[in-house]
Amino acid sequence: MAFILLYVDDILLITSSNALRDRFMSQLSQEFAMTDLGPLTYFLGISVTRNKNTMFLSQEKYAKEILERTGLADCNPAATPVDTQQKLSVNTGTPLDNVTEYRSLAGAFQYLTFTRPDISYAVQQICLHMHCPTTSHMHALKRILRYIRGTIHYGLHLQPAQQSSLVAYTDADWGGCPDMRRSTSGYCVYMGDNLLS
Repeated sequence: MAFILLYVDDILLITSSNALRDRFMSQLSQEFAMTDLGPLTYFLGISVTRNKNTMFLSQEKYAKEILERTGLADCNPAATPVDTQQKLSVNTGTPLDNVTEYRSLAGAFQYLTFTRPDISYAVQQICLHMHCPTTSHMHALKRILRYIRGTIHYGLHLQPAQQSSLVAYTDADWGGCPDMRRSTSGYCVYMGDNLLS
């Protein structure tokens, strides 16, 4: 069995045996100019650290770049990515003069959630207001930055699991949106001890 993840000119190849990998690499190299960079260490901004039977996926470098770009590399960290006392509303704050930075950072956060599911809810909340962000929304965005600053080393651990069963957890706030009274739901899916989604 072989799996290929292809993005433009970056290829990640995973095979069930070394013989299959060698045969596959030989066939690919006959068709395309390519270089075998060895075991996976970095792919599309995600670093992979191996330790015996575990892998740690991290976007620490990417997170540092975001903090440096915003001038918050040395800011005081926040304990949580969201203010637990209030929900973001369309009507709070005054409209931002320049929405480009807000939208750019919201997009950067969306990519960061690949290895940082702990910020998924907070990122979803700021993305709801990308059409017309206000100063309150920018404060929420900066809180995520402060949280990332304090948790810069977070990522995903993947390891062999004793069981291969899928387990999912879900929750909803039942009408928690202050503007439209819509519910916000969240979920996580595990295979064994490994978070998949």
